Amino acid sequence: MLRYTLMRLGIFVGCFVVVWGLVYAGALPKGLGDSNYLWVLLLALVISAPISFIVLRKERDRASERIIRRVDTAKVRLEENRSQEDRVDDATRATGHGAQGQTG
Repeated sequence: MLRYTLMRLGIFVGCFVVVWGLVYAGALPKGLGDSNYLWVLLLALVISAPISFIVLRKERDRASERIIRRVDTAKVRLEENRSQEDRVDDATRATGHGAQGQTG
């Protein structure tokens, strides 16, 4: 996931530098008043998003597979813990120690 994030950040920084260069060279319009950096930032975001979506597709798929594996592992562990708790509870009830407050 860190790799994907860094790659996405790299694409954004590259787009920011290119857009800043084009604005500085006059190929793209400057922002209004003091909003030049905001204009460059927003334009770089708009340009980098579809580029990242296309270029980083395989890396994004790998990252999501890793996340899915982690979630599945966590689910298995949670289910194992629940089963273990159920076994302990059943054993406690079978020995009569867990019957406090119950009529039977």
